[in-house]
Amino acid sequence: MPDSKIDPSSSFGSLPLQAGATSIGGLFRNRARIDRDAVALIEGEHRLSFGELNERVNRLSHVLAEEGVRRGDRIAILSRNCTAYVEVELAAAKLGAMVAAINWRLADPELIHCINLAEPCLLLVAEDYIDTINRLDLDIPLTIELGAEYEARLARAVSIEPPDQAQSEDGLVILYTSGTTGLPKGAVISHRAMIARGLVYMLEYGLARNEAFVAWAPLFHMASTDHALGNLLRGSPVIITDGYNAETLSEIVEKERIGWLPLIPGMIDHFLGALRQQPVKPHGIRLIGAMADLVAPHQIAEITEHLQAPYVNSFGSTETGLPPGTAGLIPIGEVPTDLGKRQTSFCELRLVDEMDREVPDGVPGDCAIRGPTLFSGYWRAPEVNAKDFRGGWFHMGDVFVRRPDGKLDFKDRAKYMIKSGGENIYPAEIERILLADARVDDAVVVRRPDSNWGEVPVAAVARNDDSLDGKELLARCRKELAGYKQPKEIRFVGFDELPRSTTGKIRRHEVENWFKSSDDEAPEQSE
Repeated sequence: MPDSKIDPSSSFGSLPLQAGATSIGGLFRNRARIDRDAVALIEGEHRLSFGELNERVNRLSHVLAEEGVRRGDRIAILSRNCTAYVEVELAAAKLGAMVAAINWRLADPELIHCINLAEPCLLLVAEDYIDTINRLDLDIPLTIELGAEYEARLARAVSIEPPDQAQSEDGLVILYTSGTTGLPKGAVISHRAMIARGLVYMLEYGLARNEAFVAWAPLFHMASTDHALGNLLRGSPVIITDGYNAETLSEIVEKERIGWLPLIPGMIDHFLGALRQQPVKPHGIRLIGAMADLVAPHQIAEITEHLQAPYVNSFGSTETGLPPGTAGLIPIGEVPTDLGKRQTSFCELRLVDEMDREVPDGVPGDCAIRGPTLFSGYWRAPEVNAKDFRGGWFHMGDVFVRRPDGKLDFKDRAKYMIKSGGENIYPAEIERILLADARVDDAVVVRRPDSNWGEVPVAAVARNDDSLDGKELLARCRKELAGYKQPKEIRFVGFDELPRSTTGKIRRHEVENWFKSSDDEAPEQSE
């Protein structure tokens, strides 16, 4: 009887693997055939159908190819959100090239680092940043200015469909991490990972085809790029806006049917102020928000009431997409008291100790994950990749506790953990106590050097009511936290004084500089 096993190295055995491979460019080409006249992109009053968008993407693909862009090459883009940004990503997808999405908010040394790291053969730059590029010491073979030059090049190019060069494991985009403790790293997101992210995004939230995604967050971040591409691949519209603007978002909310409206820490307080002054009547929103752990619970309740949509209790990253824990929703009008995460579908998760041994339920452990949404590693960082991908799992550096019911309680980033007198203190658990007071709009706990304990927790708090004083907050902490976890100082600051990243997360290392003191008798609070 012949052996029924298929040799995967044989030509017959490899056929299923080849047939199962696909790319973002190929999928978008087919989507444009299926939904040629449906609206794909909305930017202000300008709308592009899938057919029109695909024609422009084809023209751009030929422009890039004529300039020598080939599979595996990197092209960089420095621009605020615009239609061209999405066109560049899709054109690169068809060529098998990677787009290095540069954060325009970075300082000059950081910009130089990120661009040089990718070694792009071509840079597309918005008019606003031409002066920036000219003053940087860069060696880039070709720069194309977005605007008149870009449109002229597209007009001269042919619109025939280029051959799809990409393979599923080819890099699609390089998205840069925040680099809170050093220079940013470039996370490579493959076609495979981006396709999987779109599938998980649609599956977890049951989004309808006619529900738009609002790409107001920077397209150099996964919050917009992941979900914009996911929407387009399934034939759903994407609304592009140039950053957060309360009036613009309010108009979109009243006019368009929206699947997910991302709202991030740092902008919710301002958006709530605008909604209180000028309430809106949403046309229809399925869900809103992100990173519930970093938002005051009373703000979550209020914003869901205003927009009549539940809040996403998310936990993902640039490296993982929506996983590991973005399946839970907070109901409309609810002040959440439990922010336990529900594990996202189609990912495997382990919580491990410092020896990479799986910990039992109830014990804090570093989150190790694997699954199809996972990135392909950091660009040109072999030592970091070897450490973070050890044992066949990606180690996120985020500490969770798994409950007996399967939910995951986020403790904190491992690198934020405060070691005080031999005890482990996770800032997030103190922050949750502070944020539970409705008079607190934001709070961050960081470490301060201490001659007795090595380091101790201290807090910066933004309040909305001047009647709140540090003694009240310390009393709340004493009631709910162990003694060694008590913040040794509470400093009140203005909400806008808290330094933030592009995703609204507070830059802890900058706040730590405010508390650079090893005085044993530090004040408990400062007004």
